[in-house]
Amino acid sequence: MGNILGFFLLHREAIFIVILSIFLGIEVISHVPAILHTPLMSGANAIHGVVIIGAIIVMGHAETNGSMILGFLAVVLGTLNVVGGFVVTDRMLEMFKKKK
Repeated sequence: MGNILGFFLLHREAIFIVILSIFLGIEVISHVPAILHTPLMSGANAIHGVVIIGAIIVMGHAETNGSMILGFLAVVLGTLNVVGGFVVTDRMLEMFKKKK
């Protein structure tokens, strides 16, 4: 418990910035109009694709089993995020197609 408290005291400015970033992100995302949601999702999917490649590269340089497991989890969760994002984007694009 003392180590955790010491970590928070040592890095309180960075933790404060992360917390403010979370609130700012929630506020910005909640005000995005529906028409812009699909292009933003496509951009986020492209960014997450880069994150997956970075996780694979980091996993290739892993020296311990713990870092290998964390790298593998990063690749799996990032892949699930990208696939889910494309599914949601595809559904949103179906809404804009003309009905025959």
